[in-house]
Amino acid sequence: MNTADAKRILETALICSTQPLPVRELRSLFDDELGADTVKSLLLELQNDWAQRGLELVRVASGWRFQSRPEMRDHLDRLHPEKPPRYTRAALETLAIIAYRQPVTRGDMEDIRGVTINSLILKQLEDRNWVEVIGHKETVGRPALYATTRQFLDDLGLASLDQLPMIETPSQQGALLDALEEAVAPVAPSPEAVPGTDAADRDVVEAAAMVSAEPTQLPESIPAETDASLTEADAVHVTSGSET
Repeated sequence: MNTADAKRILETALICSTQPLPVRELRSLFDDELGADTVKSLLLELQNDWAQRGLELVRVASGWRFQSRPEMRDHLDRLHPEKPPRYTRAALETLAIIAYRQPVTRGDMEDIRGVTINSLILKQLEDRNWVEVIGHKETVGRPALYATTRQFLDDLGLASLDQLPMIETPSQQGALLDALEEAVAPVAPSPEAVPGTDAADRDVVEAAAMVSAEPTQLPESIPAETDASLTEADAVHVTSGSET
């Protein structure tokens, strides 16, 4: 099989798939006659072929997928004018803490945020499949340890947690709070070529990805609001790991 035919097969499979495809599954398209390195090389060529188009080929935690480019969002939003659900600042902060300090217990999160975390927040994050319990800490009460999921990375468009940005200066941390506030506001959903992910979801994870690698250094201006007022409309969810 020549290179052109192999790339066409890969392209068709990726465009038709509703989920990212790992290299091991893509190899099955050729009865494993092509090695992993060869498939990866073809994917990189295919990625370059689509460099000037409205869609891009990217590698995320679960594999490879096609998705719309960021500059296409304003146009695609017009196809889905309905308003997405809102996310609270408390939910965003909790998500960010888990992403950067995992594995972390609820008590750890509360120490960092300086406020009690409503159980509904963690449940919403779990229901969204952005966080999960990966074990229990060997201490009194054996509290659950939370971590982000592979779905979290996929929705964020990342291949691994190493790609999360870091914020180290006070000014950058201030920008984080502004981004969190903006992410909570209603926005029109975007038909990103990421199955099951609307614009609100992407805004949430993008804002969360801006959190400092040292959450304990978050600005003291974070309001110590209680989370008791959180409603079901304030949904959010997380996992870690990467796959070629």
